[in-house]
Amino acid sequence: MMALMSFFSPKLGIDLGTTNVLVFVPGKGVVINEPSVVAVGKAHGEHGGNKILAIGAEAKQMVGRTPGDIIAYRPMKDGVIADYRVTEAMLRYFMKKALGNNPFKPVVLVSVPAGVTSTEKRAVIEAAMKAGAKNAFVVKEPILAAIGAGIPIHEPMGRMVVDIGGGTIDVAVISLGGIVASTSVKCAGDRLDRAITDHVKKQHNLAIGEKTAEELKIKVGAAVPLNEELTMPVKGRDLMSGLPRTVDISTNELVQAMARELREMTQAIRKVLQDTPPELAADIIDNGIILTGGSSQLRMMPELVYRRTGVVAKLAQDPYYCVARGTGIALKHLDTYQKSILAKQ
Repeated sequence: MMALMSFFSPKLGIDLGTTNVLVFVPGKGVVINEPSVVAVGKAHGEHGGNKILAIGAEAKQMVGRTPGDIIAYRPMKDGVIADYRVTEAMLRYFMKKALGNNPFKPVVLVSVPAGVTSTEKRAVIEAAMKAGAKNAFVVKEPILAAIGAGIPIHEPMGRMVVDIGGGTIDVAVISLGGIVASTSVKCAGDRLDRAITDHVKKQHNLAIGEKTAEELKIKVGAAVPLNEELTMPVKGRDLMSGLPRTVDISTNELVQAMARELREMTQAIRKVLQDTPPELAADIIDNGIILTGGSSQLRMMPELVYRRTGVVAKLAQDPYYCVARGTGIALKHLDTYQKSILAKQ
């Protein structure tokens, strides 16, 4: 009977990111790709307790635009759970949305950053179980990113994966299905956005929102200076007059603005290379460094990594979806991966 039940159990792979949540259903692919944002109404009445008003894309539209008694915030901070109750509600919402009318409880596989502690890992499993999972597994992001990028992780060969998301940059050297050397640094896409906001404030006396900063980064940002710069008009509030104003921002100005954060990110890669055994380091020189994750799509990111490490770097195919795809592949071959991945975590 039990075997029959698990046969019917749907499977879900969840890329639980700081900025976005992606849900992968084997056979269907990524069915949900929404921001990990929850809009919460401040407590009213004698019972207290905040009421959850909207989750995901709907909540993201409220960011920076909400009345005072509604706060839109992210329950995940730097890749780990910052607000347990809200994360659970968010997981329940996305799981329900992905399953549709399926009455069976799903088997869930969730991604966690490479530097996650056992307590943080337990919190993720517990949140998934409370949100209605029949069984929950956690797998480290670089392993999933590698699987999703099509890297044969079980070979006795060193492969380096750099997963750059919103909250963390995860760097890992993988060989024989396990992580040999890794680091997870809380400096990634979100920190780049913040650096841009600060720069525009300091240099142009203009206050801009996080959405605008992200748009700037995507449309004209780069990791190294460009000969042919791009520019974009940016609207914000003048800090002196308090009135709306527009300024033009160019690529190389943004490169300058993000320099410190980009350096921190490449230092993380260098650190892992320095910790790598010589045999595997030789493999990495041959195979190059694979970049995955949404923020790896910043213009000229592979070039920056090459300049700072001397090792050729290349973007994986569809870098944004690598971890989600990896969860799907791992779920499909759960028995194979269960032994290697879950034992070595």
